[in-house]
Amino acid sequence: MNENDASEAELTKEQRILNMMRKVLTDVARDTHAPPGMKHPLTERTITGIRDCLGLISAREQELAEALGDDRNLRPRYVDEPRKNTVVPINIDGLKKKPKPD
Repeated sequence: MNENDASEAELTKEQRILNMMRKVLTDVARDTHAPPGMKHPLTERTITGIRDCLGLISAREQELAEALGDDRNLRPRYVDEPRKNTVVPINIDGLKKKPKPD
């Protein structure tokens, strides 16, 4: 295993850790959700902390994805919709000038 393989394995491990942290934080938020009119069991400071942590996790996941060359655009797209970073072949034979008729 070379040095590059080790760094890729480390990035993957970090991504798994971030993913698990995001899931746990969102589960905490979901499990402690209070119905309208009820006092929320978490303090405003804790809620803000959870939001801030989720923001940091998301930003780091984006950095790691870019470092690995992953496409983080997870929005739905049509199968025939071209990807942004793809090379589209163009037939240049049709672009050649035809000789002018005499």
